[in-house]
Amino acid sequence: MIRRKTRDRSSSVEINIPLHTYPSNINTTTTNYSPPITNTFPVMYYSKASSLYYLVSLFAVIVTLELLFTGNGELFNVGLFLTNTTPYMWALLGSAFAVGLSVVGAAWGIYITGTSLIGGAVRTPRIRTKNLISIIFCEVVAIYGVIIAIIFSSKLNYTESILPGEVWSRATYYSGNPVDLILGYALFWAGFTVGFSNLFCGLCVGITGSTCAIADAADPQLFVKVLIIEIFGSIIGLFGLIIGLLMSSKVQDFEFAAL
Repeated sequence: MIRRKTRDRSSSVEINIPLHTYPSNINTTTTNYSPPITNTFPVMYYSKASSLYYLVSLFAVIVTLELLFTGNGELFNVGLFLTNTTPYMWALLGSAFAVGLSVVGAAWGIYITGTSLIGGAVRTPRIRTKNLISIIFCEVVAIYGVIIAIIFSSKLNYTESILPGEVWSRATYYSGNPVDLILGYALFWAGFTVGFSNLFCGLCVGITGSTCAIADAADPQLFVKVLIIEIFGSIIGLFGLIIGLLMSSKVQDFEFAAL
């Protein structure tokens, strides 16, 4: 019960206002509301990625059925494709992987490091000169890919004049042993190895260089400590370069043989 006093012009009067009480058998506690669980399958079904996946799958099924029912199933032969493809294609693909992925890794690393360096230099201008070494480490990653591509190009004789009736020799192997890989396969996987090694190396150096710039802006004593970590990260690309050189060193020059 609440007592409230009201005042009029003559006197004050107390008015008693009774409160309504609820029965004791009614539970007044609140419960947490949980939304109903909805099925996410329609969202996945109508997404762009799923639609592209279904189109590619449908195309593959149509091509497979066409080859099967027309009696041309033997045309789908991976071994025949590998043995009848010119090794120049594999060698040039290896060079493309080595240069392309290395440049992507270097550009990505410079982008990550450069943004942090420029942003930190606004408040702390002293970090601009020292942290340029992180940009250099990222640029070296692209140089690794260029070196491998130059070495690969020295193995190719496509600049020589080809007389009528001369083609590339199918017996161009490591050491003349038929069980060894063809030159093109060796150069392809060497470039593939170097390219992906430099890609991840560029990301590692870029992230570490960004952290180095931010740490140097906060405490100058942390620059050398983080720089050591960055140096170890840059060695990852050097590992890929060494493996690529070892793989390509066993590769002889491409030869030409008369038909």
